Amino acid sequence: MPIYRADWVLPISDDPVRSGWVTIDDNRIAGVGAGDAPGAVDLGRAAILPALVNVHTHLELSYLRGRVPAGSSFVEWVRTLMALRRQHPDPSAPEIVAAARNAIAAARESGTGLVGDVSNTLVTVPLLREAGMAAQVFYELLGFNVADPAARVGEASAAAGAAAAGAATRHVRVSLAAHAPYSVSPEMFRAIRAAVDAQPEPVTAVHLGESADEVEFLRQGTGSFRTLLEELGVWAPGWEPPGVSPVTYLSDLAFLDRCSLVVHGVQFDGNDLSRLAALGVTVASCPRSNVHVGVGSPPLEAFYAMNVNVAFGTDSLASVADLNLFSELKEARRIAPRVPARRLLESATLAGARALGFEAEFGSIETGKHAALIAVRVPDGADDVEEYLVGGVEPDAVLWLDEKTR
Repeated sequence: MPIYRADWVLPISDDPVRSGWVTIDDNRIAGVGAGDAPGAVDLGRAAILPALVNVHTHLELSYLRGRVPAGSSFVEWVRTLMALRRQHPDPSAPEIVAAARNAIAAARESGTGLVGDVSNTLVTVPLLREAGMAAQVFYELLGFNVADPAARVGEASAAAGAAAAGAATRHVRVSLAAHAPYSVSPEMFRAIRAAVDAQPEPVTAVHLGESADEVEFLRQGTGSFRTLLEELGVWAPGWEPPGVSPVTYLSDLAFLDRCSLVVHGVQFDGNDLSRLAALGVTVASCPRSNVHVGVGSPPLEAFYAMNVNVAFGTDSLASVADLNLFSELKEARRIAPRVPARRLLESATLAGARALGFEAEFGSIETGKHAALIAVRVPDGADDVEEYLVGGVEPDAVLWLDEKTR
């Protein structure tokens, strides 16, 4: 039964422990405390903390790393992404599979132990199982003009169920998700939500409030997204703009509650945030990606000030340089200097695990939980360890506490 000792232990669910230790038994946390720990593996000037939780990424887009330039217009960025994806219609192509596999490995090397992966193909489910990476896979559906939304969602539910059964592990789960208000009809949103609610562990996700284009589309039915839908031949002539904000729109459709993860939220205002807080929704913030795709930075400090649940994601390698969640924390610290480091770390661990439905196993150092633990080397002079951890940590400073560390 190995014991690990370090100058700091960050349980996340409790105050940091100076000169602390953690005991592991059969891949479970058996104990945590402070003081002497005879026979412990002494990690010295390091911080032990739970593995990070990346609640939003698209692993199947990893092959597009460096190929989608930063844009000043979100819709133009989307057009480039779509054009590149059309060049690789086979989701099981070796290039796509190899890139996703490498991305999973890189995420783990930088301290991530649980991901929320958005997939349009389910190609990543066996890769996550193979890598031993815990995941909530969101099988994402699009359909703004679908003749039979219930049938489409039924087919997707069957595919998601088959993928989950094939995963054969409780640490890789599959659920349905909706893409965004400009690509999913009201009837599809209702059908997806009904299918999710029928599951024993309901959780879903949606891109929401990402761009000003989306806000214009919902309020007026005009703008770049209307043009794009018409060009693609999927415009629904009978659709009427609801004339409200993205949050109000999906709230009125009963899509949002504590089982929902809304991604981005760059365009959320005070009324939106009040509603999200009341509903118990979690916002998945991806600040590095937001800048890359040309929508600006999210109002992160307002998220916390309005008591909204916040978690962090990297988005895909089509819009960020890496899947290192510590890099996302560094950007979060830059744009939200008044948010305490402890709250940012909670968002990157326990809040993320809770949003994905994995709170019982991941996100904090508590007796009985899965022993997904990392240690981060802390340099001399960095005495505020929490602040150090949100300042950017490179993978070579991260050590997993497993058999290899003894």
